[in-house]
Amino acid sequence: MAKSKRGDVWLGAAGLVVNQKNEWLVVKKRYGGLHGKWSLPAGFVEKDETVDQAALREVKEETGIDCRLLGMIGFRSGVIKGKISDNMAVFLLSPIEDGQAIQAQQEELYEAAWRTPAELSIDEDASVMLHEMASYIVEEGFEPIEDVDPGRIFGYTDYKLFFRHK
Repeated sequence: MAKSKRGDVWLGAAGLVVNQKNEWLVVKKRYGGLHGKWSLPAGFVEKDETVDQAALREVKEETGIDCRLLGMIGFRSGVIKGKISDNMAVFLLSPIEDGQAIQAQQEELYEAAWRTPAELSIDEDASVMLHEMASYIVEEGFEPIEDVDPGRIFGYTDYKLFFRHK
């Protein structure tokens, strides 16, 4: 079996971008376990950047929206098939300017849009993480959310989310 270029421990970064209308910037991926699902703009941290820089870069690459960092609001950690530690830091971001046009990265995304947490909480096409986040206050620190079932698509043998509870 070929060794992953990322090794056995993965670190990703995601941005929860919230506009003045309290809408979230979400994307619908064309690939992977989140194919066709609404999720946060996210990707792997590169060797020459910090985790927060990666979140800002991924949001810009995937949506064209320039953001400012407000803080870290969560962390997702899971183990895939007992072999890979898959981790993602989630940051709260705000658009630098209101009204920036979304430019969805066509190679990776079907679309990108502003959606309310209420809409996402009932949308069957929203990811498990978005469903969980929509029921929590995400502007404050973190607490573990355990016993979350991410589904079988990724093959997680362990899975945790860290967000602040209401």
